[in-house]
Amino acid sequence: MTPKELLKEIRRIHIRSSHLANDVLAGGYHSAFKGQGIEFEEVREYAPGDDIRSIDWNVTARQGRPFVKRFREERETTVLLVVDVSRSQEFGTAAYEKRGLAARVAATLAFSAIRNDDRVGLIGFSDHVERYVKPEKGTRHVLRVIREILTLQATGNGTSIATALEYLNRVARRRCVVFLISDFQDTGYEQAMRVARRRHDIVSICISDPREADLPAVRFIELQDAETGRRALIDTASAAFRRAFHRRRTAGAETRKRDLRRLRSDSVELVTGQSYVEPLIRFFHAREARR
Repeated sequence: MTPKELLKEIRRIHIRSSHLANDVLAGGYHSAFKGQGIEFEEVREYAPGDDIRSIDWNVTARQGRPFVKRFREERETTVLLVVDVSRSQEFGTAAYEKRGLAARVAATLAFSAIRNDDRVGLIGFSDHVERYVKPEKGTRHVLRVIREILTLQATGNGTSIATALEYLNRVARRRCVVFLISDFQDTGYEQAMRVARRRHDIVSICISDPREADLPAVRFIELQDAETGRRALIDTASAAFRRAFHRRRTAGAETRKRDLRRLRSDSVELVTGQSYVEPLIRFFHAREARR
């Protein structure tokens, strides 16, 4: 992508994402994520109408009369976009590659965040952390984040979600809302996710392409693994092979969904060539309803 093409792409994403954040998704992000964190403020004597669940039993026992804890809602949230920029993200058979979809989703979330006066940061990763952008506010900062997602060239040869989450725990000392955007072509990240979930609110956004599960019947085609470089010649004219390929990919996706549920990470499934707006709206509404 030339500098001129990059500028046009960033401008298109900016216009579209700003519209979504200000109009279509207005209120959804705020309802789903604002006020997630609370800070202790004081202990005071119980008054009629106070929630009995807020009683501080230790102070109550010492004083001989009931006391309650008071908390103050944190008005400012830090949002960290943990984005997979590995070579598998360069695959795409629809209007744009998986990385292009990741950039659009990240931009929509980032503009929603700054609209609510939150800070936004970026961790771009492959099999190691490729780039860290500290959380800040403002449109100019979000445009820089979009540019980084679109232009980062992976120097690693694989994907390591665990490495990205371990780095997250080192740089983010306070609770953050974390959007983990990846095709999740990785394994062995469960323990790192479990540790990160203790401190942060992690939402996994899983991106896939239709051709990753359904092969076209076009006889012989050569496939190459974008990360390892391994090549394989396959005969897609075989209906049995196509069915087996589909079953294997579908089973892998279902396993990932079960694992994320078990790890208590909310997840959103997105597919290149399909709308990402409706899944985000449904997700925001579901979170709001749970709260």
